Amino acid sequence: MANITEVAAAAGVSISTVSYALSGKRPVAPDTRRRIEMAVRDLGYSPNAGARMLAGRRTQIFALTEPLRRDTHAPTHMSFVLATAVAARRHDYDILLLTDEQAQAGMRRVAANGLVDAILVLDVAPDDPRVELARQIDTPTVFIGVPDDNEGLVCVDLDFEAAAAEAVSVLADAGHHRIGFIGQADAAYETSNFPPRVRRSVREEAERCGMELLLATTGTTRTTREAARRAAADLLDAGVTAFVLHCLDEAHASVLAEVDERGLSVPEDVSIISVGASFDTGSLATPIDSLPLVPEASCDLAVELALEALGDQRPEPGLRLLAPTRVVHGSVSTPPAGRTGTV
Repeated sequence: MANITEVAAAAGVSISTVSYALSGKRPVAPDTRRRIEMAVRDLGYSPNAGARMLAGRRTQIFALTEPLRRDTHAPTHMSFVLATAVAARRHDYDILLLTDEQAQAGMRRVAANGLVDAILVLDVAPDDPRVELARQIDTPTVFIGVPDDNEGLVCVDLDFEAAAAEAVSVLADAGHHRIGFIGQADAAYETSNFPPRVRRSVREEAERCGMELLLATTGTTRTTREAARRAAADLLDAGVTAFVLHCLDEAHASVLAEVDERGLSVPEDVSIISVGASFDTGSLATPIDSLPLVPEASCDLAVELALEALGDQRPEPGLRLLAPTRVVHGSVSTPPAGRTGTV
């Protein structure tokens, strides 16, 4: 990576002139400024923001590392980006969004150059490579999500295990004995940290309640709608009387479409409850009870922890799991007579 000396040599000016041009502390002739800007661009120079500021001053910028891949579900991820930006502005901070698919590259770059005061990590994978980097850098880092190896990290997330268990318990209390679970796309169980946690908790709670559980996924991100409808059809044919949904909004809509196509009603014929939705399940064609993932709650806490890390004492490493709250829309009731789904 180029340094300021190389920029000055390429532009044919002194180091102090480069510093003045980049900081704006003194006027620089337009032609000289153009030569400096060209040298910065050609050499890929990233000035160290920390060095440009007086001792004790902050950049007032947080980095948000959110790798954008082909399979990224933009509405879900952007809801977290927006929530983080709003929370940061509440404390007079701006967000520098890092979208490198190789996520640790951008994170390493801003840490090395002192461009930000702290780093917030989104789209956390079970074996996320940013984990080890977070342990190596001095820049305070907060994960919005829980990687498998979270020793020594500060992590914020919904308590997905508790949310999933509560969803199954609600159905058990209503008298359901055979239920279906429709989860995320297959790849999500390899690349994301929370889908396996939800599915595992659903399975464990169903077993504890003595319920029969049938599992399905929504295929690939390209076939979500079709896969969700096919899964709903197969599960209804297998005699389930209730669904736990942990999938995208379009998958929810497909399940409802299959129920409607069969002339069934929610909750009279089929009960449905959603876990971890970051969208409003009350806005669906048939409103659905949910234990939602609220981006604002997670991001507000993550920003507060990042600010705390800038003080004299950093927050203690560990998980900060947010308790789920059930939102009721009347989509759960007792199974219809003669269709209890009893094993």
